Amino acid sequence: MASVSKVSILDYFNIVFEGENGKIESNCKACGTRIQAKRSVTSNFVTHLKRKHQAMYDDFVKRKDMKREGYSSGSLHTFSANGGNTRYSLPISTGVGGGGMGTLEAGGVAGSGGGVTKFDRHDPRQALISEAIAKMIVQDLQPVSIVENHGFRELLQLLEPRYTPEPQHYIQSQLLPAYAYQAQLATRQALASAHALSLSLDVWRGLSGATPGYLGVTCHFLTSDWQMRSALLACLPLAGGTSGSRVLSDFDEVCHSHGVSGRAFRVVADHFVTAATVKPCCLPGFLVSPLLVNGQDEGDEEELENGNDAEEGMRNGHGDGGEDEAWEDSWEQGLGVCRVDCFSRSLGLCVRDGLRSCPQLSSTLAKAGSFYNYITSAVPPEKLSQVFEGPGLTMGGQGNTSPAVRDWAGQLKVLRRLLDSVEFLEEMSGPGELALGVSERALLREVTDALEPFTEAWDMVYGDRHADLQTDRHVSISLALPCVLGLRKHLSETSSHHCPSLLMGLSQAVEHRLAPILEDPLYITATTLDPQFKLTWSSSPDWHRQVLIEELSKHSTASSPVDSNTDLHPHSHTPPAPAPSPVSSLSRPCKLFSFIKQRPTAQAKSLEQELTIYLREEPTDEEALHYWRRKAIDFPLLAQVAKRAFTIPACSTAVESIFTSAGRCLRPERGRVLPKNLETLIYLKANYRLLWT
Repeated sequence: MASVSKVSILDYFNIVFEGENGKIESNCKACGTRIQAKRSVTSNFVTHLKRKHQAMYDDFVKRKDMKREGYSSGSLHTFSANGGNTRYSLPISTGVGGGGMGTLEAGGVAGSGGGVTKFDRHDPRQALISEAIAKMIVQDLQPVSIVENHGFRELLQLLEPRYTPEPQHYIQSQLLPAYAYQAQLATRQALASAHALSLSLDVWRGLSGATPGYLGVTCHFLTSDWQMRSALLACLPLAGGTSGSRVLSDFDEVCHSHGVSGRAFRVVADHFVTAATVKPCCLPGFLVSPLLVNGQDEGDEEELENGNDAEEGMRNGHGDGGEDEAWEDSWEQGLGVCRVDCFSRSLGLCVRDGLRSCPQLSSTLAKAGSFYNYITSAVPPEKLSQVFEGPGLTMGGQGNTSPAVRDWAGQLKVLRRLLDSVEFLEEMSGPGELALGVSERALLREVTDALEPFTEAWDMVYGDRHADLQTDRHVSISLALPCVLGLRKHLSETSSHHCPSLLMGLSQAVEHRLAPILEDPLYITATTLDPQFKLTWSSSPDWHRQVLIEELSKHSTASSPVDSNTDLHPHSHTPPAPAPSPVSSLSRPCKLFSFIKQRPTAQAKSLEQELTIYLREEPTDEEALHYWRRKAIDFPLLAQVAKRAFTIPACSTAVESIFTSAGRCLRPERGRVLPKNLETLIYLKANYRLLWT
């Protein structure tokens, strides 16, 4: 019988040498790797299988389990005669978590009886399951109290009776903090060797007024091989009555503790009034709340309904406008010229301002939203998939609303698909009061046409981050300037008969919020150093070239530290310069190689020469960081500036989306999550890839 036959890890290796004291040398049957060990200590063999051949390791563990079960007293496989019928009995342990299911059959052995041998706390399988539970809690932002739920424990015992469920206190006070400590060590080690970095500062004041809010500090850094990485350095709860200077003091302390003081090229932080608002901009009236009944509560619907009201979010914050003005003053004084606005957030605010300038849109959008909700409940899903199919779109059915339709860009995509197939949808659902009239369709069509370039810019910046927050996708500010030029051109060439106030509001918002980018030397530099743009966007290339040279000269000297004007702490140290490459001994002059022509001495090019040669090349679609990794030898001065400029993100950080999710999933009345525990969960979720990939 296979389950009771001898199982040895050496079955997966060929023994080639056996010496004294049980010392053996074996070759792996799968890859031929030679491993030395003793017969009595076979951990080297087990580790090799686990790391290199997961399938073989799983087979070994399975055989060991079958062997253990085969030698058990038979309580796991008990057959009892009852009226001539043989029935299977599966005992489930009641020794853990208080009160189990008992057995499926009265004749089974009790869980505390000798049928099931529980895993030891240090058993790899015990630790693996505990880690999987912790990952589930972090990834889904579940309250830790879920591990005490009776149904959850019954599920664990059914899947693996030998696993001993860890108590809530252990996961909360030991396991999760241990993972957070590992993430901190990994982050500090990565930042110590980072070649360039920028920071993002997010202030969240929400959670239905239950807490004053949280401060999130995210670092975007470039590794030695031109790989962009992001890590959340800290998520700190804001105490009641916290001032702007106190927030900046906490920010300063986080930078010091992670060794990034004085090394940040820029800090992405919006004006305080904007930074304190986390609710997404939405199309006014275009709500999908009827589909959210099964998945969310009334608080979620309220959040959607107030999505356009930036001031509403302030009511959950620290108080009146006078206090906010004090915050704003300390905010600007503390960050100074180091601060840059978040481009994606400014883009969303432009859309919000434009929609507010045309209040008559609300009723038509509300009717379109009601029609959308009706057809998604009346039309079969297979028919809906022909219309609403794509990233961020709903396939129909209750509770299937994508998170992407919570923001204006996702809603606009749904609205455009709705208009493109309105006849088909009305035919499927039947005519009714919710059907859109000709004038209403024309109005909505003008709205979608006016906002389409804004959606394109939004998609360029965000990509698929709504679908997967656990990516290292990084979009730099090099996209911002071309996007602003494109939006300007679009608005100047577009006319509207039904909603001219929308175009006027959008134009004014772009001029107010985004037009300063066009004259900012930082954005000019970042866009020009992007090989897909260079100076092809410029209508005055000579003037922009001069601005570029002046900006590059500030940051391109390899011997000088980071410019004190862009540092929060100019006296802090900078990372050591990389060691020079070794020189071949054959390159030294000697009589033996005197017949070989001597190479001309390579003279270092000036900044202007590098820029001239760089701009002379044709633009390319090659990804910017990949391009500069390849061209760093040809343009060392330009590459040094590119390293810094491309660390500045154009979009909001992952932690901002996590803040929003936490506001929905971890309300005190739902999860009863303490601020300190919420802080740990947010920190681990933001650094999930750093720990578990």
